[in-house]
Amino acid sequence: MKRAPFSGERKEFLGRGWAMPVALDPATGCVQAAEYEDDIRQAVLLILETAPGERPMREFGCGIHEMTFESMDSGTLQRVRALVEDALRRYEARIDVLEVSVDDEVAADGKLLVEIEYRVRKTNQIGNLVYPFYFREGGRP
Repeated sequence: MKRAPFSGERKEFLGRGWAMPVALDPATGCVQAAEYEDDIRQAVLLILETAPGERPMREFGCGIHEMTFESMDSGTLQRVRALVEDALRRYEARIDVLEVSVDDEVAADGKLLVEIEYRVRKTNQIGNLVYPFYFREGGRP
């Protein structure tokens, strides 16, 4: 009997790992895990939240953190978009980046909304998320 290639029990190829942020599962006392599409989503967030060089001996991460104190003009917004797209293409091989856009509607509050749409390569499932990038000191709640 053949099984559907992408059924819930056949997603092992999408990966599993520690949930981010790292925490203990109160039911088991073990480190909480993330798997499949949730693992990919958390990996995307980890890439965005890590500055290059932050991890020892690795250039892993996204260069938007260097933009924290830049004035927000159209060139800076384009650079933020390019840095996010480049980091995701480089460090998350399980996805195809479909679109990255930067919404500066709340820039007066010291925040940009980086909207990301991606497709999981193995399943063609579309995922999206909005990452709030704070470019002013003390802007993060």
